[in-house]
Amino acid sequence: IKDFENEPPTFAILKHNNTCGIATRNQIEDAYEAALSSDPISAFGGILVSNTIINEKTAKLINNLFCEVVIAKKYEKESLKILSKKKKRIILELKKIDRPKKIVRTCLNGFLVQEQDNIMDNQNHFKFVTKKIPSKDEIQDLIFASKIAKHTKSNTIVLAKNKHLISSGTGQTSRVDALKQAIIKAKDFGLSLKNAVMASDAFFPFPDCVEIAEKAGIVSIIQPGGSIKDELSINFCNEKKISMVFTGYRHFKH
Repeated sequence: IKDFENEPPTFAILKHNNTCGIATRNQIEDAYEAALSSDPISAFGGILVSNTIINEKTAKLINNLFCEVVIAKKYEKESLKILSKKKKRIILELKKIDRPKKIVRTCLNGFLVQEQDNIMDNQNHFKFVTKKIPSKDEIQDLIFASKIAKHTKSNTIVLAKNKHLISSGTGQTSRVDALKQAIIKAKDFGLSLKNAVMASDAFFPFPDCVEIAEKAGIVSIIQPGGSIKDELSINFCNEKKISMVFTGYRHFKH
């Protein structure tokens, strides 16, 4: 949620270190309800995180869901009373901390220390590679989707619209499978992909993903670029009037 700390009210629902729901809205209660709609099944038993104060109305909504942990910037006095009614629930308050610069992974009888991915894609990184340029709203959705992809286990595809996670394909061995998983999940929960955007944590080695995305209703794509066959995906997007931007940064998470 630190990547969204300067955004309007944003609510995220996490499960096994992956985002199963997130949305940004003018009111935190609306952000919560939109985030929950992304995947209400996976949200059960999840971790709920807000980038702002949780008010009484939002607390009442949260209490309709079984969740293990709630984390927020602050809590209204009444909302804290409501959330505390669930005795085993852990309630935490966000503190300002510096981003970690290193991450450590155990490896057999040793460990691996590597750089933390603290890069946040923004318009300054964008290389517009298609004839069609994304609109202002689409650019905001592309940045939103990219932030989610960065924190989701690879291979991942994120589909979003109006600063709302529609669905994602997570931890798949094939990028095509990740996209197909995301499309199926969106359909299962009755969420439209018409005019949605797509974020990929790595480049497309073939045009198959953009071809599938176009059929699903995707209108704009963000990805690192860097494949020797980038032109195949670019040409298809130009043919179908889809906008696509390259960032030059890969966001693998393992």
